[in-house]
Amino acid sequence: MASGTSKAKKRRDVLKKTVLHVVLITLAAAMVIPFLWMISTSLKRPREIYVWPPTLLPQEIFWSNYLKSWSAAPFGRFYLNSLFVALSVTGGQLITCTFAAYAFARLNFRGRDTIFLIFLATLMIPAQVAIIGLFQIINWIGWVDSYYALIVPGVASAFGTFLLRQFFLTLPTELEDAARIDGCGRLGIIRHVIVPLSVPALATLGIFTFMGVWNDFMWPLVVMNSQEHFTVQLGLAIFRDARSTEWNLLMAGTVTATLPILIVFFFAQRYFIRGIALTGLKG
Repeated sequence: MASGTSKAKKRRDVLKKTVLHVVLITLAAAMVIPFLWMISTSLKRPREIYVWPPTLLPQEIFWSNYLKSWSAAPFGRFYLNSLFVALSVTGGQLITCTFAAYAFARLNFRGRDTIFLIFLATLMIPAQVAIIGLFQIINWIGWVDSYYALIVPGVASAFGTFLLRQFFLTLPTELEDAARIDGCGRLGIIRHVIVPLSVPALATLGIFTFMGVWNDFMWPLVVMNSQEHFTVQLGLAIFRDARSTEWNLLMAGTVTATLPILIVFFFAQRYFIRGIALTGLKG
């Protein structure tokens, strides 16, 4: 009787694992297939893109699509613009969010919790709603069509502050007390204690920020007028017009545009996974 119950339980476990693996494989395929289709399209002739039934593998590989997409516009300049803006915003957010998160996590001052709640309330405001007011401010200052318009509005983040605050709350205060006994002030504690212990959380925020800035299209479209300051995402729009779209060149440009994000995630994935696992465990 016990043996039969054990076998039935094993069959149920095997069935559950099988169903789970089928679901995970299906979801993984749903994520990977569009990316593979993008790569395939970037290697096809224009007429091959519209054949029916569609084919995943190109009949003949045309690497020249990448050269054409690169030479169709000053994409070298676009990449440098995106890289400069993304690194500047990421670095600025890591600095400002670290100090703000430490203040909300460790300093006791009047109205701290109320200010933090108001701070978090800004996360519920869609970016599309705030973009008009933000543009008016940028225009009033005179930063339209400049790097300042792309960098300065993004150097502070309520999400980044919340993310780091939740992580800082998990750090034992005894370490800070020991550093204070050794003569460290607030800045010394942040530099020598908080930051070294928060590398996973900082890497997580850095990846999120870099990806968001690199892939942003709407805000650069609003504040940029000259091609000299275009980012990669604005540059890709060159392959589209009111009449047609050069899909093979657009996909080739898109593939190259994803490479920096893949490189960043490849080198920081270990810290990223640790940051996701450890952040937000304590309220």
